[in-house]
Amino acid sequence: MKLQVHSATGSGTGREVELPENIFGVEPNEHAVYLAVKSYLAAQRQGTHKAKERGEVAGSTKKLHKQKGTGGSRKGDIKSPIFRGGGRIFGPRPRNYGVKLNHKVAQAARASAFSAKANAGAIKLVEDLKLDAPKTKDYVKFLSDLGASEGKTLFITAEHNAHVYRSGRNLPDNAVLSAGQVSTYDIMRAGTVIVAEGAIDVLKAQFNQ
Repeated sequence: MKLQVHSATGSGTGREVELPENIFGVEPNEHAVYLAVKSYLAAQRQGTHKAKERGEVAGSTKKLHKQKGTGGSRKGDIKSPIFRGGGRIFGPRPRNYGVKLNHKVAQAARASAFSAKANAGAIKLVEDLKLDAPKTKDYVKFLSDLGASEGKTLFITAEHNAHVYRSGRNLPDNAVLSAGQVSTYDIMRAGTVIVAEGAIDVLKAQFNQ
């Protein structure tokens, strides 16, 4: 499919670019997208939770009373989980929540996400944005000129651009990522995906690996 290239002021440049079919024109694979999003969200979990078990709680190890003849139940020591302040039964332990994702599945998921956005008309192609200094006001005007000031917006640059990134990082519903950083989750959660013209070549190289 072809998309018109917009300038940084939102006006048309009179040029069109043919988007790669293997990225923007595939049949979306919903299950691959689900797996990629699941893997991304799982990787955000620290997994540092920990509760003390009876062997780690401070307290005496003395048996509270003899085993038989008291009429009471067998309790062991004061660190037993049945007592307040005792160890926790089956408490959480540190673990890695990461979900392994096959490289081909990850690529299929990203292509599916891009294609879904392309089918919905939610992708805008722009010339590479250059800012002399970080300025949120200029970036907000850039989004407004493109008609992308409403809803969640993702701007994909060819490479990390410090000025553009710092100009947009304070906006609550906006993300600025390079083509090498963008994930399936980032694409799917955005209402509008703005792609810098130079990012297309970077994406082609990634998908041809």
